[in-house]
Amino acid sequence: MLPSSNALFVFDAAARNGSFTAAAAELNVTQPAVSRMLGQFEEHLGVRLFDRKAGRAVLTEEGELLYRRVLEGFRSIESGLVEIERRRKGTETVTLSVSSAFTTHWLMPRIDKLQKQFPQVDLRFQLISGALRGPVENVDLGMRFRDRDEPSSGGTLIMKEVMLPMCSPGYLGETDPAEGNTIIRLAETPGDWAVDYTSLLTGRRGAAKALSFTDYAVVVQAALLGQGIALGWLTVTSHWLLTGALVPASDTLAITRRLCEFMPPRNRTMRPIAAEIRDWIIAQMRNELAAVDRLYPRLGLMPACY
Repeated sequence: MLPSSNALFVFDAAARNGSFTAAAAELNVTQPAVSRMLGQFEEHLGVRLFDRKAGRAVLTEEGELLYRRVLEGFRSIESGLVEIERRRKGTETVTLSVSSAFTTHWLMPRIDKLQKQFPQVDLRFQLISGALRGPVENVDLGMRFRDRDEPSSGGTLIMKEVMLPMCSPGYLGETDPAEGNTIIRLAETPGDWAVDYTSLLTGRRGAAKALSFTDYAVVVQAALLGQGIALGWLTVTSHWLLTGALVPASDTLAITRRLCEFMPPRNRTMRPIAAEIRDWIIAQMRNELAAVDRLYPRLGLMPACY
């Protein structure tokens, strides 16, 4: 659908600069040449891409749509060129699309171990502060949840979605029955998870208070600081359970119908190095959950998670 590949470079320069004259100067051609090329491009597409106003070139709605896609394409090409250069130097870049909470509370405590295992890899992160959903594109690997009844999209199971109320040991030890528990919530979580737990191990019986955050990384941090009880996703909090920085605030697990998976990118082939990192993370998590299961056998953690 393109009259020539040059049309995209001229279009990009004009859109970025907002001026045919500035685009011509950047491309080292004349302004009439830019105007002619873009006129032919618009005629070929059958739509106006620019409104010409008082020496300015303003993108139309169709022009904005095309420009977003052109930017994505050029950035993808640039990423490929950077990756080729890194490979020439003996390094590879791997980009993970994961939650800020997983990165902060599970991955960062073992980032040195990961780098020692893969010394040739430069890690980059596409961080998601909210729910882990949406397509996995323009990255090497993405952590996502799906309902077990939904058709698989080629993901690799990390574990089932399993949660557990947890708090700091100090908070658990402050057992004043007159006090009420402080329930730390993720703002977008539907309903009140605490009502499903008629008794928590803190022994507090007073009216409950609440803290609400939009970023789950902050929810976990608040629990670590002894501010209350959080519902802990084990994909994020297993490290803190194992170290003792967090302890169970209930003996009852919350198990949903969802699965946590590592998804391959849908717009590129998964590279072998990304698959190796995926398998390493899954093995590390499984070993850690097995250790937590030995620490708290009453929870029945491993059968619930797998």
